[in-house]
Amino acid sequence: MGLIAYSCRLLMLRADLVLVALALILSSPLLAQNTDEDSAADQLDQAIASDTTPDAEPLDPDQPLTDFPDFGVDWPDLTAPPPISVEPQASAQEDARDLEMDRRLGTDEESEGEGDAGGAEFAAERPDSSSVNFQPLDALAERGYELSFSGLPNNLGDTFSARFQALSALEEYKGAEANFAQIKRRAETDRELVERLLRFEGYYDAVVRNRFSAGQGNDIAVVISVTAGPQYRLDDIALDGVEKAEGNDPEQFRELFGLQSGDIINSDAIIDAQNRLDEALAESGYAFAETDQPALVIDHAERAGDLDILVTPGRKYFFGAIVMENTDLFGPDHVQLIARFDKGDLYQQSEVDDLRRALVATGLVSTVTLQPVASEEEPGVVDLAANVTPAPLRTISGALGYGTGEGLRSEISWEHRNFFPPEGLIRLTGVLATQEQSGSVTYRRNNFRRRDNVLNGQVALSNIDNSAFEARTFAVSANIERQSNLIFQKKWNWSAGVELLASQERDIDGENQTTSRETFFIGALPATLSYDASDDLLDPTTGFRLSARLSPEASLQSGSFFYVRSQLDGSAYFPVSEKIVLAGRARFGSIVGAGSNRIAPSRRLYSGGGGSVRGFGFQRIGPRDVNNDPAGGRSLIEFSLEARVRLDAFGGNFGIVPFIDAGNVYTQSLPDFTGIRYGTGLGLRYYSDFGPIRVDVGTPINPQPGDSRIAVYVSLGQAF
Repeated sequence: MGLIAYSCRLLMLRADLVLVALALILSSPLLAQNTDEDSAADQLDQAIASDTTPDAEPLDPDQPLTDFPDFGVDWPDLTAPPPISVEPQASAQEDARDLEMDRRLGTDEESEGEGDAGGAEFAAERPDSSSVNFQPLDALAERGYELSFSGLPNNLGDTFSARFQALSALEEYKGAEANFAQIKRRAETDRELVERLLRFEGYYDAVVRNRFSAGQGNDIAVVISVTAGPQYRLDDIALDGVEKAEGNDPEQFRELFGLQSGDIINSDAIIDAQNRLDEALAESGYAFAETDQPALVIDHAERAGDLDILVTPGRKYFFGAIVMENTDLFGPDHVQLIARFDKGDLYQQSEVDDLRRALVATGLVSTVTLQPVASEEEPGVVDLAANVTPAPLRTISGALGYGTGEGLRSEISWEHRNFFPPEGLIRLTGVLATQEQSGSVTYRRNNFRRRDNVLNGQVALSNIDNSAFEARTFAVSANIERQSNLIFQKKWNWSAGVELLASQERDIDGENQTTSRETFFIGALPATLSYDASDDLLDPTTGFRLSARLSPEASLQSGSFFYVRSQLDGSAYFPVSEKIVLAGRARFGSIVGAGSNRIAPSRRLYSGGGGSVRGFGFQRIGPRDVNNDPAGGRSLIEFSLEARVRLDAFGGNFGIVPFIDAGNVYTQSLPDFTGIRYGTGLGLRYYSDFGPIRVDVGTPINPQPGDSRIAVYVSLGQAF
């Protein structure tokens, strides 16, 4: 009797708890508004999302329930999927259904199951034994699976697919065999993922179910079936607080925000609109403006949503002073020199970001923080607190290379990038090569007197012995330039300078064809101007480049005389597809004012090699002397055409480049386009993080006597 009484008390307590839970659920005004025949979890989600009471805070469907008074038993987790059955044997029954489905999927039968919000329910009928041959299989047998979709809307973009691929449990373990229970759990996870991703696209009524059937061989076919329903649209859009901005800014901010009532609700579009608003505030002087996270209230009855973003613009500010605590590398005056804004200019975040990139481009700092600080002395003025962390300032580097016709080349250098602050670099370089031995000291000051101006100076001593000439040269040069770098690719680039050199060179006497050595004293005023409309410094895929070089020179060898060296270069890039780019190049060079026999051999024009006409040796194209060595000339022409094909194999990091080059050198000052030499070949590209590494193998189509049949070139970056 005691046991019976104890059981009755337990039943009464369980009944009381059930009644309390039902009373709470039925008394909820949220659930009372929902009449859909969905599961309890779906009803709760829809009720929360459709609550449009003006004074009520939007409810988060993922927020846990408020703690309930302790009744001595655990309060049920209403956020979890409802169980298939409340019977004590529900878990065992579900496992039995999984094992039965696993057994059936091992036969020739095509069995299907559908999953609702609470889990998968299998609706397969037992097949006629006369038409299906059941094979007794291990109920826990592991097998592969095939995943497909059914009913996905056609207007879903690549973002949906990319997110699913990145987050899908089925895709993560694809290729790894599993039993049916494991596959079903992964599919259920992906079903919930698809529901969330569809809500990002505005499909708030989407119904997603899983179906399973026998696939090819021993695989299971998993189909995620979607009934998308209508896309919800924006109704009311409120930018609360934006009216506190000054002047006509509120109207401009609403226009830049971009979203309108009636637009489809898309989470990405909302985030993009908020980013545009943040950018507009930061570019209009509002240095401390803030925008809260977007609040979206969904009305399922109207299939619409209200969007609210709280905006705190603050006041407008103007740039003040730049302040620094650590001035070991450079001081605030040098930072102000680099900045593109002046004191008193309207505050713009893009100017601050540009200054940060420019400080990194100096190579002297590893990290930079630029923090706006409201001035205590001047209302409406914001100072910029700059904090830089020095990078290692000394570097020892080396390089090894090989080129057909040039031989081996090794180079070692040491540099200190702030030897003369601010930004005064000293570099010592030594070259030991088959055809060259040289040493040089280089001085370089970045941001000289104004941003992007670079002052260069160099003293060099070299001994060059190649097939074209022998020269022992001492040179002193200096120039000022504005050139692109890997962080800032500029449209216009220029340089202008002076060069003085004394060179003892081997030459062939034009009259009696005898070898002699002569000393040349040369002064030059080289200048360059270029325009770069390409999209990348090392690997352009579209656009064009044009450049011109002019160097008036005076020579004191055998009396003084003057001549002018000039060169024009142009290249263009045409994308044929995402994987193929056609690239072309042309070059024209000329020397006027003196004959070839009076110009120092090292100052004449040559053609051939990796940056010229591939397939030929370095400087091997053009007139030859009695020893069959290149003699150089006073004019040249070159043309190149190649197809840069990026391969899908090996992660897309490799490519091939078939090419054909042409060119020739002439003794007269203008080319006559005769005797063109052609080279062709195939290149291999490895696309590293810092640019393509190039290996080209070429062969001459119409070689001259003594030309090698194969030429190999290795370098960083494309050929042009």
